[in-house]
Amino acid sequence: MQKSAFLGIDVGSVTTKVAVIDEKGEYIDSVMIKTAGKPVIAVQQSMHKLLEQAKDTEYVIKGVGTTGSGRHLAGALVGADVIKNEITAHAVAASTKIPGVQTILEIGGQDSKIIILRDGIVTDFAMNTVCAAGTGSFLDQQANRLNVPIEEFGPTALKSTSPARIAGRCGVFAESDLIHKQQLGYPIQDLLYGLCQALVRNYLSNLALGKDLLPTIVFQGGVATNIGMVKAFEEALGHEVVVPENHQTMGAIGAALLAMENYDYTSADTKFKGWNVTDISFSSVTNECHDCSNNCEIITILEGENENPDAKSPKEVKGKIIARWGGTCGKWDLN
Repeated sequence: MQKSAFLGIDVGSVTTKVAVIDEKGEYIDSVMIKTAGKPVIAVQQSMHKLLEQAKDTEYVIKGVGTTGSGRHLAGALVGADVIKNEITAHAVAASTKIPGVQTILEIGGQDSKIIILRDGIVTDFAMNTVCAAGTGSFLDQQANRLNVPIEEFGPTALKSTSPARIAGRCGVFAESDLIHKQQLGYPIQDLLYGLCQALVRNYLSNLALGKDLLPTIVFQGGVATNIGMVKAFEEALGHEVVVPENHQTMGAIGAALLAMENYDYTSADTKFKGWNVTDISFSSVTNECHDCSNNCEIITILEGENENPDAKSPKEVKGKIIARWGGTCGKWDLN
């Protein structure tokens, strides 16, 4: 059975998400896998898994959108019609799925974001890519330190009746304080919920300072799975925090919605290269350009291998080049 659909891909530093929506913008399915430092393979594997889950359904893709830190790479690999940043993708997904949303809290594997919307338009935002406190990878580390499976982190934290007061201004200080209080004999549940409260304080003081966080408040990203963090946010903000059903893949859903919007506006044929991109071999080459004093590092993406492994500059790279970026002047960018 054939089904017309739009594809969204969100390549992050920790996870890669792929989602498909129908022609009305309704969610169909999604996949999330670990990026594991190999974004090309992660994109291919996630698309392959999506096809496996489709079973007898054949998706006829009418548009593709990419987002995330690896959006340009993913766009070059699959043939994206729209390449947008994470702020735009998350805002579009949230405002479409949760009408009336005015504040979006988004915490992923290694970074955090806050997005302020008014009447469906982004009016302010902030990102934190410097401090890892409160991100998914940090919570994984601390759960492992306390010998608590990450799936039980939230439920265990909610059992706390007297949360430990943990320093949360910095990930290093939070970890040190957590170890100190663990050695003093604090119950696990009090340590976990105290950590949730500390990380929420860190998030709000770093990202939300000076911002008016009005309801409806939506919590997206992998950390939204942690019900301890949800409760800590609700306590700190004094409002209910809504966690969407597909909160972990909202970036990919937003990218798909942007691809649908682009198609509705332009009616242009998609640039999608087809599902067989899952079987194509890709490679990348990095060279310095010495044509000026900037000495830019140019990344070249090829379908197949570089036919000149001794290439010392971008101009010497040989093969089927599908994308290039990294230059300040744009001379190496492909049209």
